[in-house]
Amino acid sequence: MLSVLSGLGLGLSLIVAIGAQNVFVLRQGIRREHVLPVVVVCAFSDALLILAGVAGLGFVISAAPWLVVVARWAGALFLLGYGILAARRAWRGGEQLRVDDTRTTGSAPDGARAATPTTATATTATATRTALAPVLLTVLALTWLNPHVYLDTVLMLGSIAATHGEDRWLFAAGAIVASILWFTALGFGARYLGRWLRTERSWRILDAIIAVVMIALAVSLILPVFA
Repeated sequence: MLSVLSGLGLGLSLIVAIGAQNVFVLRQGIRREHVLPVVVVCAFSDALLILAGVAGLGFVISAAPWLVVVARWAGALFLLGYGILAARRAWRGGEQLRVDDTRTTGSAPDGARAATPTTATATTATATRTALAPVLLTVLALTWLNPHVYLDTVLMLGSIAATHGEDRWLFAAGAIVASILWFTALGFGARYLGRWLRTERSWRILDAIIAVVMIALAVSLILPVFA
């Protein structure tokens, strides 16, 4: 049980941070667009990386550091491109949340009271939707082209798991549970922010913030190369 809790705590400490993947999941959650597939891809990818680290892939990365270098440059270029697209959306605008209200009122003869009370349900969605394939390709790139995921999730988490001996797989299970809990909460909890993002101006501000975060992350990836 101690190994499971240790894995859960370390997994949350590594994943609960402002990063490209979390920002993308947050945006999809706010848009209420393909949230479940995005959450599943993120959690499943994390599980594969955690299991790979516990199985010893970290030693391969240590022996072949050029793999991290390739991921660093590819990830930086992808983040830069995504940041530019977000900046373009912020500049042009045109996106907002659409709220559809469906009301059902009980009917009754003239002069009589309605037999059923008035009920109202509301659904919120974005005025423009993106196809599933580009969304999944984006989240896969944000996950697997991030060099930090190999250094933190595979190398560091795998090394710490090794200290638990035969209980290292319980440690891995705790880390995987942490990943599932976090992405589920982030993706499906973000919808409650929708009430503040029903105007085009709000989305332009959000996309501007996303652009700054993505471009800053891209720069942070390549700065160590020139340091």
